[in-house]
Amino acid sequence: MSNFLYHLFNLQKGEDNKQKTLENVKINISFSGANLWILACAIIIASVGLNVNSTAVIIGAMLISPLMGPIVGAGFALGMFDFPLLKRSLKNLLIATVAGLLVSTLYFFLSPFKEAQSEILARISPNIYDVMIAFFGGLVGVIAITRVEKGNPIPGVAIATALMPPLCTAGFGLATGNFRFFFGAMFLYTINCVFIGIATFIIVKYLKYPAVKFVNRREENKIQNIIYLITLLILLPSIYFAVSLYREQTFKQLTEKFIDEEFLKKGNTLIYKKSNYNTNPKKIELAFLHRTYTAGEIREVNSKLAPFGLTNTQLIIKQNAAGSLQELRNDILNEVGKNGISAAAQEEKITNLELQVAANNFDTRQIFVEAAAFMPQVKAMGISNHKTVSTDTVVIGTSVIVDIENRLSDTDRDRLLRWLKARLNTKDIFLTAREVNSRN
Repeated sequence: MSNFLYHLFNLQKGEDNKQKTLENVKINISFSGANLWILACAIIIASVGLNVNSTAVIIGAMLISPLMGPIVGAGFALGMFDFPLLKRSLKNLLIATVAGLLVSTLYFFLSPFKEAQSEILARISPNIYDVMIAFFGGLVGVIAITRVEKGNPIPGVAIATALMPPLCTAGFGLATGNFRFFFGAMFLYTINCVFIGIATFIIVKYLKYPAVKFVNRREENKIQNIIYLITLLILLPSIYFAVSLYREQTFKQLTEKFIDEEFLKKGNTLIYKKSNYNTNPKKIELAFLHRTYTAGEIREVNSKLAPFGLTNTQLIIKQNAAGSLQELRNDILNEVGKNGISAAAQEEKITNLELQVAANNFDTRQIFVEAAAFMPQVKAMGISNHKTVSTDTVVIGTSVIVDIENRLSDTDRDRLLRWLKARLNTKDIFLTAREVNSRN
């Protein structure tokens, strides 16, 4: 069984000549000539892809990027104790990093589009999963480099480890003055660089590449301890971010379950939803169509949050308070361009929202009392907004339905209509008068 397992996982089988592999690694370390041109083009392509939120363009930039060269070179140098090669590799990695930041910063500074698209947002909060991707992607890449038949892994490794996009995202952060984006993206870039290098170091030691310089056990332990320290310094914040991501995702799932159980299944129509995990207390903001809540009802619903696991959370229901419609409008406008929703679709959504919220803004009872005071035959009244659509126009008007004891004369109808226009402060009134005796 041991022989079977050894042959099954033996990396010496199919391994290329070590000297030939080293020569290829050293060639790809330097950033001059063709490599520098390729790097510059890859930076521009990745920046454009991030700017227009195109995954395909970003993948193209990853495939042509030569950034892995000096990182793999550093891993080989550490594994072989070749300190001149390590110095050269780190120098070229620094050159490539600075070049990437300068070119991407310049691009985003000149670009008229400064919105942070989803492809950018995806690269500012690294966690332990990014560490795993970088490490195992690096393992695959180095194994492929040392093979006689390189095969298909190299392009896949370039896409998985994704060195270019976080570097360009950091440039976006510098260009827009958003240092949270800059440091988050640079942390992801650092994770990729370090763990690709560590994966390379492990494979080089496993394949027993000969040491260039003789080092004693003490020096070897010192190098390994430095690697352990760097690994720990990156792992700790990565684990913290992963735990934070897990808690945030759990909060969102519990929020969806709470909204579904307490509102949607009870027939309420939700028109606005927003949750914020990063406040203290955490917040859930909702708005409903044709449904208002009293202060007591809001307190009662808030008391139901804890049984759903939503502790230290406040539920805010936006309704007919002054300024709430404008707040909703501003929140929706802030989402323009996200999730692939066009500005025109957003504007349509806002128009519908204005109509829906305005429908509940009438104090119908008070208006009915006033109408009945000067026209006693008015026995009931209903008021709502509506939208009339024609070929080239959209008109938002107000419908008023009144139940009357006797048929209105033309004079009384005209008088009531003029009063309603003045009382409701609108010219678009659609009045329907129904005789009480004719109702079914």
